[in-house]
Amino acid sequence: MIRTRFAPSPTGFLHVGSLRTALYSYLFAKKNNGQFILRIEDTDRNRIVENAVENLLTTLKWAEIEYDEGPVKNGKFGPYIQSERFDIYKKYADELLKNSHAYKCFCTAERLDEMRKTQETAHLAPMYDKKCLNLSPAEIEKNIADGIPFVIRQNVDHSRTIKIEDLIRGNVYFDCKTVDDQVLVKSDGFPTYHLANVVDDHLMEISHVIRGEEWLPSTPKHVLLYEAFGWTAPLFAHIPLLLNADKTKLSKRQGDVSVEDYINKGYLKEAVINFIAFLGWNPGKGVTKEIYSIEELIQEFSLEHVHKAGAVFNLEKLDWYNWQWRKKMHIEKVEKTPDLRGKLLLEIAEKYINPEWKKDEKFLERAIVTIEEKILQNPAETEKLISFYFSEQKFDAALITNEKMKVTLEIAKKVLSEAKTTLENLQDFSLESIKTSLMEMIKKLELSNGQVLWPIRAAITGEQFSPGAFEIIWAFGKDTSLARLTNAINKL
Repeated sequence: MIRTRFAPSPTGFLHVGSLRTALYSYLFAKKNNGQFILRIEDTDRNRIVENAVENLLTTLKWAEIEYDEGPVKNGKFGPYIQSERFDIYKKYADELLKNSHAYKCFCTAERLDEMRKTQETAHLAPMYDKKCLNLSPAEIEKNIADGIPFVIRQNVDHSRTIKIEDLIRGNVYFDCKTVDDQVLVKSDGFPTYHLANVVDDHLMEISHVIRGEEWLPSTPKHVLLYEAFGWTAPLFAHIPLLLNADKTKLSKRQGDVSVEDYINKGYLKEAVINFIAFLGWNPGKGVTKEIYSIEELIQEFSLEHVHKAGAVFNLEKLDWYNWQWRKKMHIEKVEKTPDLRGKLLLEIAEKYINPEWKKDEKFLERAIVTIEEKILQNPAETEKLISFYFSEQKFDAALITNEKMKVTLEIAKKVLSEAKTTLENLQDFSLESIKTSLMEMIKKLELSNGQVLWPIRAAITGEQFSPGAFEIIWAFGKDTSLARLTNAINKL
């Protein structure tokens, strides 16, 4: 059975890159009727942040990435928090020591610093020099008896070349001369990522390890550990980095990087998931569809279509996805309950509306409907876009005329007078009826649409930019629209 895992460290809020790793692992498992496991890798005690695990679980739940086994959801391979598995790691560390695949290192921090400085001066890669590998059993026993702290290091065979068959990058080769004797157990007895990760992936029967490409250089160390234990390594897939617009690695210095930031800003989970799915993956050549539900992503996802190159985190594209999803969900609701269109929009824009405007909620709902598309794109713009509905009428003769549209003062007067008469005689003041009557008036006057609709709209709103003439007349209603037209006519 295919089993994937997401194994974050509880060092803060969930990074968007980590959410993408979780998503790809989840999609791959579900596409192949497999299982998705959550494991908390909390062996680095100095970096643990309080409540980080709770935040992680909350964020995954928000994203609807449901794990099959993990904290809170017990399975037969638990515990799923590494700090609760120390006896397991000690057992396997002892096995590595016994079989000479690891050794105890008593070097002080001062000696290691001096060694690295010497290597840097000689333009050599900073690596441990295996000094403690050659200690005799008597020396090791004496050091321990003297209370000298030690770490356990991996004994890497530097004569080897490791071949990794990566599911995204193809065959990758590593010369072990460049692979350090990694610390597997720290002096405080805590295992490092490398040992705990390999032991847990094997014992939890993980079949595919999907992780960021920053872990690719560590993979030969892991492969050597699998060999040392006599285990079959899982298949590896290293997904591309997320990049800033300048192609540097995505960092908080250039914008928000935690998922919680985007939750707090009101982004829809559907939009965030859709967006990050396409950061490094696409459904294949010739497919132009971009809006996918998570169920559709499960059906379409494959590691073969994950890119090797880094993916730019384009906030404008995220905004576009958010708009598309908000629009899609709004339309689906409106189709079921068309009479509630204004109320549904009001729900989206609620926190951006001036409380005073809610005294006439019916009028507010009509006003909001006239800027529907803009609200769906950016609710924060709502108040600015509809403020003219709730302000005193502004009059600007220069605005009502328009040289580009050939609206002279004479034409403007004629149009406003004719529009007033047309609207006064209109019994049905629905949007469709308003549009039909004004379009007939345009034909009668033998003017262009712009010559008629521009002065009407400018006169009623007093704004250079606003919803169209038909929409604002419908929203204001008959009495207010006629009053504003009359006022403008009197001042022209």
